[in-house]
This record gives sequence, C-alpha cells and structure tokens, in this order.
Amino acid sequence: MSTASARMRAIRFRPTIPRVRPSPRLQPARQASTATNARSTATRTKNFLYGTALTLTLSLGYLYVTDTRASIHEWLVVPALRQLYPDGEDAHHAGTAIIKALYSFGLHPRERGSPDAAGDLEVEVFGHILSNPIGTSAGLDKGAEIPTPMFEVGAGLVEVGAVTTVPQEGNPKPRVFRIPSQNALINRYGFNSEGAELVAMRLRQRVREFAYHAGLGMDENAERIVLDGEAGVPPGSLKAGRLMAVQIAKNKTTSEQDMEAVKRDYTKCVEYLGKYSDIIVVNVSSPNTPGLRALQNVEPLTALLSSVVQAVKKVDRKTKPAIMVKVSPDEDSDEQISGICEAVWESGVDGVIVGNTTKKRPDPIPKGYLLTEREANVLTEQGGYSGPQTFERTLNLVSRYRKTLDDGPKMVSEQPASREAKSELPLAGHATGDEPDPSILEKLEPTKSASEIVDSVKASLFGASTPSSATTRQRKVIFATGGITNGKQAREILDAGASVAQVYTALIYGGVGTVSRIKEEMREEAKKAVGR
Repeated sequence: MSTASARMRAIRFRPTIPRVRPSPRLQPARQASTATNARSTATRTKNFLYGTALTLTLSLGYLYVTDTRASIHEWLVVPALRQLYPDGEDAHHAGTAIIKALYSFGLHPRERGSPDAAGDLEVEVFGHILSNPIGTSAGLDKGAEIPTPMFEVGAGLVEVGAVTTVPQEGNPKPRVFRIPSQNALINRYGFNSEGAELVAMRLRQRVREFAYHAGLGMDENAERIVLDGEAGVPPGSLKAGRLMAVQIAKNKTTSEQDMEAVKRDYTKCVEYLGKYSDIIVVNVSSPNTPGLRALQNVEPLTALLSSVVQAVKKVDRKTKPAIMVKVSPDEDSDEQISGICEAVWESGVDGVIVGNTTKKRPDPIPKGYLLTEREANVLTEQGGYSGPQTFERTLNLVSRYRKTLDDGPKMVSEQPASREAKSELPLAGHATGDEPDPSILEKLEPTKSASEIVDSVKASLFGASTPSSATTRQRKVIFATGGITNGKQAREILDAGASVAQVYTALIYGGVGTVSRIKEEMREEAKKAVGR
C-alpha cells in the first residue's frame, strides 16, 4: 500500500471529539434561573426600599407623636378619650395609665429641642432657678404615678396630690362632669387618695431609681445622697431647673372642730412625704370636703400652719421643703384675705397658692351664649367649677394677695418666738393691736429710728420687715391657678405678682402639648411687648 493511501486512511479514521451542545430540555431551566435571579434582585431592591420607607415613616411618626408640639395630642387624642370614656374620671385614669405605659417604653410625649435653654422664661423660687414659670396643678396626678413624664412635657413645676394620711375613697361616683363647649369641668372628688404611706413608697422608689441610673447605687445610702442634694438636683423634682410640690390634706372623717386631730393628719403626711418634696402644699380650700374651708379662719389656720412648719423642720433631710398654703377663690373679702395673710406671716409659711375650684358658677358663660340642655344641667351639679371663665377672678386675687403680703403683718403678735423679745422690749400699744409707740422705742434705742426698730422686731418675729424696707424683706411667694389657658394670661398672672402660673383644666382639654404651647405664646407676647 502506498504511503499516500495509508495517510489518507489514517486521516479518515482519526477519532474526533464531538462538540457538545446543550440539550434542548436544559435551555428553559437556565432561562428560568436567570429570570428568577432577576426577580429576586428586583424583590430585594423593592423590599429594601419598602423597609427603608417603613423605617423612615416609623421614625418620623415616632418623633411626631412623641413631640408635645404635635397637634394630634389636642385634636385627636383628647377627643378620642372623651368618646371612649363618657365619664370624665374614667378618661382621666385612662390618660394617666397610657402616659405611664408609654413612659416605661420610652414612647411618652416630651418637649423636644430644649426651648428653655435660652433662659428667657427663668424665675427664682425659694432659691431655685426654675427654667420656666408654668406648672401643673394638683389633681392631675393624685397618687404621684407620673411626675417624671409630666416634667418631660415641659413644666417648670409639677404638683402631685392631694394626699391624705390614710386611704379614702372620696365622694360617690359619678363625681366629674364635663362642659365641653366651655372647656370647663365640675368635680366633687372629695380627696380620693391612696394614702400617704403608699405615695411615699412610690416617691422613694423614684428617688432610688434615679440614684441607680446616676451610678450611685440603689440602697438607702444612695437615696440619702440624692435627698441631701449631693446629686446636684432638687430632691423632689430630681431635675435641674424644676421643682415638685406635694399637696396634703386632712381625711374626710377628721372633724375640723378637733384641731389636734386635724394637725395630726397634716403633720403625719409631712412625716411620710416631706423628704421627697421640694414644696409641701397645705390644702385648706377644697369645696368638696365638708368643713375644710373653715380652716381658713385666722386662728385655726395659724395653728395648723404652725404645726406643719414644726413638722417640716423635723424632716430628715439637709435642706427642708418650702411650705405653701392653698386658699379658696371664694373667700375673697378684704377681711378674709387679710386674715389668711396674717396666718401666713405668723406661722412662717413661705407662700400662698391662690385659687382652687369655685362653688360659684360663671354667669353668663360667656355673655350671650346659650348652653345646651345637657350642659345646663351639668351646671346644677354640686362641686367645684374650673375653666377659663375663672381667670379674671384669679388675676384679681393674685393682685390683692400680692399687695397684702407685701404690706407685711399688721401687728406684733403673741407667739412663742416673740416672748423673749417682748420681755426685753415692752411695746406700747400691743394690747390693742396697734403699732408700738414710736416715742418709747426711740428712748429705748436712740441710735435707730422708731420705724427701724419696728422693722427689726417684726423681722425677728416673722422673718420679714415692714413695707418701709420692702427691698430687704424675704418676699412671700405666690403661685396662681384657675382659668389660665394661654401665654397672654400667664404673663398677666406673673405681672400681677405670682411666680408660677399653674394649669389644670387647660391640660385636660388641650392635652400634653398645653405647657409647650403656653410657653411659646409667652415668648410671642414678650416679642410684641418689645416691638411696641
């Protein structure tokens, strides 16, 4: 065989590697996988966008809902509570429970942006600089369940209570009645209280939790550090620039005729609650406890307040709480106001809270306005009325109390603190209640004028001087409550001589943003005043 033929044969029979082509059955699977991957990528992108949008929405929603400036609090939450709870007291309890629960999860409403940091609303009260002069009134938090959340809504002062020595149910229900068209309320709670011991336990736990979060521990020693002011905050509010007042009252079963029993009620409350308070408020003005307002007469009031002063001096704390007495707007004659102020001076109490609910009914509400039949019937309910219509009376009373307190005591009275001074300095005219005879005083101490000697004697007895040295006298403090609903009214109250304007019914109808709104309106009023 020729070489050429052999090569041709070899070439013809050389094995070849077949080209592998994808099976027609595998092509749809690959295409399906590619499509699935594409859809998966699109889904992931879509989920990412949805998740981002949801997170952003929830974040913005959280910031909005928890901001006191959000209109939802006034225009949605308050009306919703009113619809869900036709009884005003039930709505109040529900609101308290909601705020308490939200606070435990960090979802509570709060004032954002530190608007008080500028210091334009600062006031001095009992040696403390309050970040602002707007406070909440007692009745909003009777059992001291939510004082911290209430500070978070921007209040410079929070008042809890009233608290009675032993628990009591108060008056029969229903005992709270709304007048929505007037943003007003009538209540006859009658000092429903869980008792001083339970409220004190609550406040003590609050102090210990504060101490724990401040790195001080949670034992009795840590509590002592906070109460003695070594943590750098007031021991009641536990917040710089804020104060907490605790209001106390007698039990319903304690007769006002038994003054020793009455004094025991109040002093026992001081023993339980004094060390957890920045201010103790003695309530003798509720219209819903029979006989309570009789304690505003000068003799029983002086005796009661003096006993509270002595009890506060024994409070187991380096700095003692200040003491204020809450008086009725219905005891408004010159004689009644003068008597209350004399009791304040003689007892050594630090100030007065002017205003409470009133037995009187505004007439008309307002001028020319016709109430619905239901609301007209509500006005016939017994109890104390509160609402915007009481503002003018509050303003008038603040001015009158301010003047009377600034005038000082009218006489040098007989009391334990005065006996030693009087034994050394016989004052002519004391028996008749007149001022000491200037001629006698000048003979006794020729280096001073008669008026200066009178000033020094009164200062030793009452911690103050007469009007001739008003600049050096320790001025009695006034808080005001009753009908204050906006910044303009708050400014008027402060200009009339009060240091703090407290709100109650305005918060019930306006929601948790009320304090922030009033403060912003005060700033706007200040700008208008500068521009005039």
